[in-house]
Amino acid sequence: MTAPVRPIVILLVEDDPGDELMTLEAFADNTHDSTVHVVRDGEQALDFLFRRGEYSQAPRPDLVLLDLNLPKYSGRQVLARIRAEEDLADLPVIILTTSSSEDDIMSSYRLFANAYVTKPVDLDQFTDAINQIDTFFTRTVRLPSRT
Repeated sequence: MTAPVRPIVILLVEDDPGDELMTLEAFADNTHDSTVHVVRDGEQALDFLFRRGEYSQAPRPDLVLLDLNLPKYSGRQVLARIRAEEDLADLPVIILTTSSSEDDIMSSYRLFANAYVTKPVDLDQFTDAINQIDTFFTRTVRLPSRT
């Protein structure tokens, strides 16, 4: 049995404008009506998640797509903070990065990333990867309720 389809709130943490655009276009092509919020560095990601400053009214995301190589705080540092915070520890986090380094993969899973996806260089493959992530999280899995 599949989970009911519902729009989800996604936090995209991405500092590369080209990758941001491709990701947003891939989500726009889907029919799941997911809402994607974008922040461009690790500090903004933490402010969004902890609802600080300009993000004081931010919704709690259902899913985080997290790049590893970010300004201010790395994706690893952001992931470690998410997992250390009781209110965020159950938040699904997918590492979405250009790195295919085995060290990056292992360190991400040791910090309890839910998945590790290396960004495909090809636009069609990139779009397909985003569509699979969106479909999986809107149709297949049960996500914790937002509070």
